[in-house]
Amino acid sequence: MIVVLDTNVLYQALRDSSGASHFIFQLIRAQQIEITVSVPVFQEYRAVLLRAQSLADIGLTRKEVETVLHFIAYVAKPTTIHFLMRPNLTDEDDNMFVDLAFASNSRFIITSNTTDFVHRTELKFDFEIVTPSQFVQIWRKDYG
Repeated sequence: MIVVLDTNVLYQALRDSSGASHFIFQLIRAQQIEITVSVPVFQEYRAVLLRAQSLADIGLTRKEVETVLHFIAYVAKPTTIHFLMRPNLTDEDDNMFVDLAFASNSRFIITSNTTDFVHRTELKFDFEIVTPSQFVQIWRKDYG
């Protein structure tokens, strides 16, 4: 199963080892689910996670976060975006996650901000927008 992780899920996974986001990260480490990344999404991960404020909040060093990013680059399915779907999300920066999910044939976009992914067009997608907790419930029901 291929999924797209919003940056906030990765952030939460690194910040708290007891939550659903960290459980999802462990599924990725165990190769039980596959994530996909595009260049813009990976750049967003990097920019957000390596901010001084993020490092302080997460409680990791720059080198430790770089190691996590190298891991993601190694295990993630790289996807090139050929078409921009532009579902007119409230936050323009979130459109890259929809583009990635569409191009990679992902089953889910996992985000803590599902309301940010409400689009106002007639576009219909084959993937679901779910929170980390919802994804863990689905995964446990179907695969756990």
